[in-house]
Amino acid sequence: MIRPALATALLAAVALAGCGGGNDAAPPMAIAAADPGAPSRIEAWTLPSTLPGSASPSLAAAPDGKLLLGWINSQKGRRHIFQFSTWEPAWGRWMHAMSTVAVGNSMFVNWADVPHLAATPDGALWAHWLQKSGDAPHAYDVVLTRSRDGGANWAAPVMPHDDGTRSEHGFVSMWAQGAGSLGIAWLDGRKTASAGGKGHDGHAGGGGAMTLRAAVFDAGLQRNLDAEIDASVCDCCQTAVAVTARGPLLVYRGRTPDEVRDILATRFDGSAWSAPRPVHVDGWTMPACPVNGPDVAAQGESVVVAWYTEAAGEPEVRIAASGDAGDAFAAPVTLDRGAEVLGRVAIALDAQQAWVLWMREEAGQQSLWLSRRSPDLATELERIELAQVAGEGRATGFPQLALANGVAHVVWTEVAGGTPNLKGLRVLR
Repeated sequence: MIRPALATALLAAVALAGCGGGNDAAPPMAIAAADPGAPSRIEAWTLPSTLPGSASPSLAAAPDGKLLLGWINSQKGRRHIFQFSTWEPAWGRWMHAMSTVAVGNSMFVNWADVPHLAATPDGALWAHWLQKSGDAPHAYDVVLTRSRDGGANWAAPVMPHDDGTRSEHGFVSMWAQGAGSLGIAWLDGRKTASAGGKGHDGHAGGGGAMTLRAAVFDAGLQRNLDAEIDASVCDCCQTAVAVTARGPLLVYRGRTPDEVRDILATRFDGSAWSAPRPVHVDGWTMPACPVNGPDVAAQGESVVVAWYTEAAGEPEVRIAASGDAGDAFAAPVTLDRGAEVLGRVAIALDAQQAWVLWMREEAGQQSLWLSRRSPDLATELERIELAQVAGEGRATGFPQLALANGVAHVVWTEVAGGTPNLKGLRVLR
């Protein structure tokens, strides 16, 4: 285990990597597999999002191994800007400076419901963001676009849903569905519209349930295989997806008539979704949305899921593993518990270990933690306090985690003087 003070010293001792890179850059080098039990090395990761007001990060691995970092920049008196950049891990540099996906006064920006980027094997980039559809606080739509030239130009956006209601649509997950198509899942509030478009705030007023839907879009942004996966889900918890050897596995927080809000999983076989099953029967009865969704990672038929619960009467982060692409999960492992646990989890998986990221807050001070475990989650190899996070409460949002070239990359939001900005680091084995 690396002690928190040592982790901080390592972070401070490392020189910041440049964002650019000229033609004299060193050639790419393979990173040798390290002893899983050996301590990790932590270094600062300089991000291209240097403008104050940057928040709502997303981080995703592309099929070619690159990382896609997206974020929203919001400054007083200016329109919101959805920006992104691409990290080339083999060369250790950003491939380009900040690029813009979308700009708009009507863009919906929320601490928990953030835009995402994805790539398909044909080389296309895909992006989604949220657009206001009415005056109600949670009346907004998902919009989706595609770029054939690395993000220099984007197609006219389309909406994955066609219900036309001024209700909540968001908390999106995206994945490559074949070589050139994109799968997308989202929470869909069309049945809550009788509550005046108030989304999850409207249930007490007699609105219907939030649903989970999915569709597949081809290279021409034509929708097909539109489906309702679950007719009643938690209203504002993130969804997450990972592609297994038997298709994408989608995890989310369900909602029963008795207000049990456990984590469910469903897999897509290319034509239909399997019946949702609990990752574990926590039995957490919660009368309101905790705004704290699960995360999932997969490699072949190995799957790991992390989530937040208060089923045992106090905040807790649990993790569970599956060896059959999500058909069944072993009993969960409690990673952390206590009043200080915020959750806000992220998880990644490679052949040597599972990586789990989560947040804590104690006496007004937030912190970011990482646990490395054996792939079956039975053994903890290392636990590190990665950073003391400036900011309190919801303003710091959800940290992001992605693996590339054997290195874990972490991004989070800090808030100083009321202004957010993004921070990054890398954990090397």
